[in-house]
Order: sequence, then C-alpha cells, then structure tokens
Amino acid sequence: MPTLFDRLNLKLPLWNAGMGGGVAGPELVAAVAEEGGLGVLGTGAMPGPLVTQFIARTRELTARPFGANIILPMSDGSDIQACFDARVPLVVVFWGDAQPFVADAHRRDMLIVAQCGGPDDASAAADAGVDAVIVQGTEAGGHVKASTPLADSLAATVKTLGRLPVIAAGGIATGADIARALAGGAQACSIGTRFLASHESLAVGPYKARIVAARAADTVLTDLFDIGWPRANHRVIRNDTYTRWESAGRPRPGARPGEGDEIGVVELAGQRISLPRYTVFPPVQGFDGDLDAVPLYAGESVERIADILPAGALVTRLMDELRAAIK
Repeated sequence: MPTLFDRLNLKLPLWNAGMGGGVAGPELVAAVAEEGGLGVLGTGAMPGPLVTQFIARTRELTARPFGANIILPMSDGSDIQACFDARVPLVVVFWGDAQPFVADAHRRDMLIVAQCGGPDDASAAADAGVDAVIVQGTEAGGHVKASTPLADSLAATVKTLGRLPVIAAGGIATGADIARALAGGAQACSIGTRFLASHESLAVGPYKARIVAARAADTVLTDLFDIGWPRANHRVIRNDTYTRWESAGRPRPGARPGEGDEIGVVELAGQRISLPRYTVFPPVQGFDGDLDAVPLYAGESVERIADILPAGALVTRLMDELRAAIK
C-alpha cells in the first residue's frame, strides 16, 4: 500500500513546520517543496479568504504537493473549509480532535495528519483514522502540547503506533538532529525555528535576528501570551514583557503589568488589527509595534542557529549534514 510519503512524492525526510499567523507563507512552502521536502503553510489564526489566497499563491510558485496547518482552538471553521475547497494535498490539525475532519479529507483524496503531544494523544488520532502523526517534544518553539522531551515522546509514540508514520518535531535545527530523530523511529522531521530564520519566512527581520542571537537558555516554556488562545503552553524568547511579568511575581490574567495596553497593529487581509499586550499573535510582515511586547516563538534549537539563509540553501545544508551524520 502506498505510504503518505509515496503519495506526496517526497524525496527528503524534511517538512517545514506550519508556523501560524502566516509565518510559514507561500514563498517558504514553495522553496521547501521545490527541494523535495514537504512545505506546510502556517494558516493558523487566519481567516478563510486569506487561507485561499495563500493556497493560490503557493500553487503559482510550485507544482509540488504541500500542506496547510490548522490550529483548532483558533479556528472559526473557515480556514479548514478553505483547505477542503482547494483540496490541499495534506492538512495538519493541531491541539484538538482530528476525527471530525478525517472523513471529509479522505473523501476529497486529501491526507490528514494530527500534531500530538505524546503517545496517548497520538493513539487517539490513529484511532480516528489519520494518515500520520507529528509528535512534539518540549524543546519545540511555538505552542507546545508535549510534556516530555522529544527523544522520550518519540520513542513512546513509535512503540504505541506501530506502522503509522510518525514525524518528529521539537529542537531540530541540524542534519545531526534529523539523524537522531530518524534513528529514534521517526520517518521525517517537522522543523520550525530553523525555517523561521530563513529569507522566505514572513517573520519580521528583527524577530529573525533575535532567533540568531538567542541561546536555548533564553527561551522559556510559559502560558503568558494568551490573548487569543488561553491556557496553552508555548516556548518563546524572553523579552521585556516576560521579564516585567516575572519580576511582578507572575500574576494571573487581569493583574499583569500593562494589561490592556495596545502594543502595535498588524495588517491582515487588508485590515489593521490592534494587538494588546499578551497577544498570541507573532510579529509577521505588516506588524508595526513593540517587538518586546509580542511573543517571539522559538525552540531550544536556537542554540544551533547562527545565520539566516534562503530556504532552498537551508534544505541543502540540512541534507548534507544528515548524510555526514549517518556515514
């Protein structure tokens, strides 16, 4: 039976993570796809019409298969409907039950993947009929459902699921990191922070510079940036908003320093949207405001990121490093 990898004609065990808010946009996705990996659009928190535009633009840039990532707690339904209407080859769903979407995806000859936090989560997704799972470790940047490091969650998930493909995510920035994940039973790796620091990602330039300058100890797992998605852990680079909150004794929502302040705006789908302090929204192109007041999502892999490259060159480097690591 053809695997997910066969159906997508993937040449490399490498996906870019579908970093939300449009960080993973059409140019990044197309660049990864053209090199033989799987590009995944970051359509989380985006309205359906904008998702449709992203999909159409990606198809202008590449004829290769690609995916789109839906963050279920932030979805109004129009984003995943846009993916279904466009018959995107693969949809990733995160932080929720995949079961309501499996039959609709398969009826359209689309693949569906669930991003999970560990073996229990992954087992439920497998029972729902997904085609693969992405399993996170706590090293991951962005929103983190995992409660254990990747090596542990990957080993337990592979053992639990048997033959269902497992893709590893969290703390992966080099070919050596990919080699370790593949040796641990993953069939591919989903890489976020390293691709955020690429020319094509839609993160603003100063955000990318913070990624390059940061070390793993500069990141923290927190639930601080919660306006738009409460009670969800995420890993970010410490900034002034985080340190002020920490110095104040880590007060709960409603009593945090500067709560209610407008800290910037972002232009999205032709509209200027006001962003409050503690917003969930990252600084992407169209952002105008205080970089120290928005979440700078980043994984512990920042420790091994020293430059900003074109995505295609980055794929080449990663594969060269992978081949060297498995000799």
